[in-house]
Amino acid sequence: MTIPHLTAADGTTLPAIGLGTYQLNGSAGVDAIGQAIRAGYRLIDSAVNYENEGAVGRAARAAADVRDELVVTSKLPGRHHRHDEALTTIEESVFRTGLDRIDLYLIHWPNPTVDLYVQAWQALIEARERGLVRHIGLSNFLPEHIDRLVAETGVAPVVNQIEVHPYFPQQEALDYHREHGILVQGWSPLGHGNDLQQHPVIVEIATAHGVSPAQTILAWHVARQVIPLPKAASPQRQAENLDVFGIKLTDGEVEAITALGRPDGRLADQDPAVYEEF
Repeated sequence: MTIPHLTAADGTTLPAIGLGTYQLNGSAGVDAIGQAIRAGYRLIDSAVNYENEGAVGRAARAAADVRDELVVTSKLPGRHHRHDEALTTIEESVFRTGLDRIDLYLIHWPNPTVDLYVQAWQALIEARERGLVRHIGLSNFLPEHIDRLVAETGVAPVVNQIEVHPYFPQQEALDYHREHGILVQGWSPLGHGNDLQQHPVIVEIATAHGVSPAQTILAWHVARQVIPLPKAASPQRQAENLDVFGIKLTDGEVEAITALGRPDGRLADQDPAVYEEF
């Protein structure tokens, strides 16, 4: 299966869908991630705090024939934002994967009251210059955080991974990122433990297209040029989530799903302006 790609302002291209790997750990995680790669996934999301960089790296190394197509991702935790600590953490991420580089490295959260994210970004820039990572980006950053990084370092991220799903569609954020040529990845794209996939609007549109509610939601992401990162361990779910690029939602259907957004739509009230994670 050929996955379309989206292109950032600097020419970096990323697959239009990826695999979330939170809680895919150990041997079972290696098996699930390896199966996903064989199914066609090329963007594999991880983080230091997921404690599964080793599993991701082992699965990527086992897929040596497509290694150059893979975008293996990890993220810097908040406890290591200081410049030198950040560089050491990135080195350790590379060592844990067993790869010669990590393809995409992100700052996991800005932690604005700690106010060290500019140092962390400078460390990511240096890591890229040293060849430890190929591309650098952000996760959970607000426009004001990104503006400050660009103003102080002159370097823009290729991607920002943020919470996006029909209950929290983030249209203003998408407009900002599109204007600045920054790609958007969506975490928890299918919601998490809520009733999103049972919502009548989703079910009606899914029925009209002869697809599942999950596929409908992922097709909505694709239509909005958001790169969804659904997590799935079973081969059946992995294949179903990947098979969404032939689903052509109408503008009205996209708008109807977007209209499900709620002021309190965040899954766990994790507002990057105040929420911090270490």
